[in-house]
Amino acid sequence: MRIKRVAALAVAAALSVGLAACGGDSDEGTGAGSKSFAAGSTMEKLNKAQKIKIGTKFDQPGFGLKGLSGKPEGFDVQVAKIIAKELGIPEDKIEWVETPSKVREDSIVNGTVDLVAATYTINDKRKERIAFAGPYYEAGQNIMVRKDDSSITGPDSFKDGTKKVCSVVGSTPLEEIKKHVKDVATQVVPFDTYDKCRDALKQGQVDAVTTDNVILLGYIAKDEASFKMAGDNFTKEPYGIGVKKEDTDFRNFINDTLEKAFADGSWKKAWDDTAGKFGATLGNPPTVNRY
Repeated sequence: MRIKRVAALAVAAALSVGLAACGGDSDEGTGAGSKSFAAGSTMEKLNKAQKIKIGTKFDQPGFGLKGLSGKPEGFDVQVAKIIAKELGIPEDKIEWVETPSKVREDSIVNGTVDLVAATYTINDKRKERIAFAGPYYEAGQNIMVRKDDSSITGPDSFKDGTKKVCSVVGSTPLEEIKKHVKDVATQVVPFDTYDKCRDALKQGQVDAVTTDNVILLGYIAKDEASFKMAGDNFTKEPYGIGVKKEDTDFRNFINDTLEKAFADGSWKKAWDDTAGKFGATLGNPPTVNRY
């Protein structure tokens, strides 16, 4: 009898351990109970709410393009998902908010989104209103032209005043290209999305589109018969994650998450699965700027 009772207790103990292990596996990295954050922090609030609003672009092949699923797809989107996962928030609890260049800072300041990952170049002017984690990638501005046009070879090609170039309102490339044209008023054509710039180029309304090289490579990959690159990159564009200016703890958390993604291979996988398919080079992980 004593032997049977000992055996029964052993079985019960084993079942108890097994159930505890199963319970731990089901919660790992997916729910509020699997993560712990400082009381009152943005991380804790988002984790407890089990939802997050992320701003990105819906018109950028390889980075943030609204696909057949009705949700955006691309490198920015994948990086944002890595951050959400580290917060313990599952993908189906992410609300994607379209944030074109001209509204990115407003979306952060007004609380429309919790963070922005949208080919968002880090610069001092933007830091006056918001803060950046990162960078997580460094792009470079370039020029896209029609496939049969050999007259444009770089930004200096606009100095004669005869050619029109399109970019997006509120973007760094729009401000940069103004330095290279003879007459801003007649040569620089601003739109609110790059899709409109692409269409204007294809229809002959402008002679070129300028933005970051990886964005242009995405458009070319989808329509090689119509477009090509013209010349080399002529700027450096470090992409960061935008958050509220005063939220240092959240920025540090995102920086920690990015460095973890650099080290564990998830950053490279995100690239290979998205923008990397267009032939752009990823390079080594950038150094996070913990200003």
